[in-house]
Amino acid sequence: MDSRDILAALLADGWREVRRRGSHMQLKHPTKPGLVTLPHPKRDLPSGTLRSIEKQAGLVLRKTR
Repeated sequence: MDSRDILAALLADGWREVRRRGSHMQLKHPTKPGLVTLPHPKRDLPSGTLRSIEKQAGLVLRKTR
């Protein structure tokens, strides 16, 4: 999955960028705890990284079969 698609889904859910360092950005939600770190821009994220982002954000970003 492309990092642009993930970023769009996170922004639509209310996450906002709070920090950027190199190729990584950190996003924070006004009501959900913690930060989500997203390597951006990146074409294909490894499945483990995608699962970690989903877990941190409390979202399902992958298409289930």
